[in-house]
Amino acid sequence: MSDKAQKVKEGITSHIIKTDKFKTDLIAVFLTTKLTREDVTKNAMIPMILRKGSQNLGSMEEINKELEEMYGAGFDCGIDKTGDNQVLKFYLETIDNKYLPQEENVLEKGIDTLLDIVFNPKLENNAFKKEYIETEKEKLKIIIEGKKDNKAAYANLRCQEEMYKDTPFGLYKYGYIEDIENINQNNLYEHYKKIISECKIDIFVSGDVDAEKIINTISKNTNVERLNEREPVYNKTNSAFKKHEEREVIEKLDVTQGNLVLGLSIDENSKEEKYVAIVYNAILGGSATSKMFQIVREKHSLAYTASSNYLRHKNSIFIKCGIEIDNYEKTLKLIKEQIEDMKKGNFTEEDIERAKLRNNISCKAYTRRTRY
Repeated sequence: MSDKAQKVKEGITSHIIKTDKFKTDLIAVFLTTKLTREDVTKNAMIPMILRKGSQNLGSMEEINKELEEMYGAGFDCGIDKTGDNQVLKFYLETIDNKYLPQEENVLEKGIDTLLDIVFNPKLENNAFKKEYIETEKEKLKIIIEGKKDNKAAYANLRCQEEMYKDTPFGLYKYGYIEDIENINQNNLYEHYKKIISECKIDIFVSGDVDAEKIINTISKNTNVERLNEREPVYNKTNSAFKKHEEREVIEKLDVTQGNLVLGLSIDENSKEEKYVAIVYNAILGGSATSKMFQIVREKHSLAYTASSNYLRHKNSIFIKCGIEIDNYEKTLKLIKEQIEDMKKGNFTEEDIERAKLRNNISCKAYTRRTRY
C-alpha cells in the first residue's frame, strides 16, 4: 500500500491511497471548517441538502439511477467533529475497473459524480429548494431530539459537553433545535457558498488505481476548476482544556440501567506523550485484557460493559461503564482504584508489550475502509 498527497490548488489536497486489497474503489470528500456555536446547526444541514440532488442530477432518484448505472455504487454523507473542527463528509464506493464485464472507467465517473453532488448543488431561484429545506429541517430536528435514545452515547456526549463547556469541542455536532427555525433556503445557500470558499478540502481516492491519472482527473474536473484558490479557515490547533476541580454530574432518566462516564484530561500534549497515552489507555480499558474489563466487569461483576478510549485530538481518555444504578458508588470507587494503580505503575512489561502490539494491529486495521 502506498499513499500520495498532492496539492490541487491552495486549500485543496488530493490523497491517493493505492492498495490492491479490495475489489472496490472508495472516493471521499472532506470539508473541514471551524466548529462554532453560530454555524454548527447550519453545517449539519448542508450534507442533508446536498444529497437531495445536483444541477446535473436533479433529485435523489436521479442520483440513485446514476449509482445503479455504475454497477450499484454506494453513496453516503454526514457530519462529524474532529477536535475543534466540524467535518462535512461525502463518500462514493464503486467496483474497481478491472472487475467490470467490459472496458469502461467507472472510477472516473464516480469521482465526477461525487464532486458534482458536493460542489454543484441543485438550486431554485439562486437558492436551495425550499421544499428540500423544510423536509430536512424536520429530519434534523428528529436527530437532535433523539440523542437521548442511545443512553451510552448520550452519557459520553454529556461528559464531553461538561468537560469542554464554552469551547468548540463541547458543541453537539448536529447542532441545536433552537437554531433550526431560522434556517431557510436563502441563508443556508449563502452559508454553503461561504463554507466552500473558506473550508479545507481533502479529496481521497483509495483502491488499485493509477495515482497520476486520478490526480489529473480531479484537477481537471470542472467543479474543482471553478473553486477559488484560498487560504482555508479552520482550527489548526485545538483549544486547551480548562483545568478545574473534579466534578460530578448526575442526570436522572427514567431507566433501570445507568451509564457511568469519567473524563480524564492529559496535561502533556507532545507527540511522544500521545504514544504513551495510547499504551496507557490500552492497559486501563482499551482491550479485553485491560483493568476495566478484567477487574470491574469480570472479577467484581459491577458493569455490563467496561472500557475506555483515547481521544487523541483532545488528548483525553473517557472511561465508560454500563451499570446497575444501585452499583454507582461501588463502581466509581473501583474505577478510581484502577486509575491509582496505573499511577503507581501496577502493570507489567507484558501488559505494555501487549498494548503496543494491539495498537500496531489496530493501526493496520484502521486502513480498512469503513464509513464513519
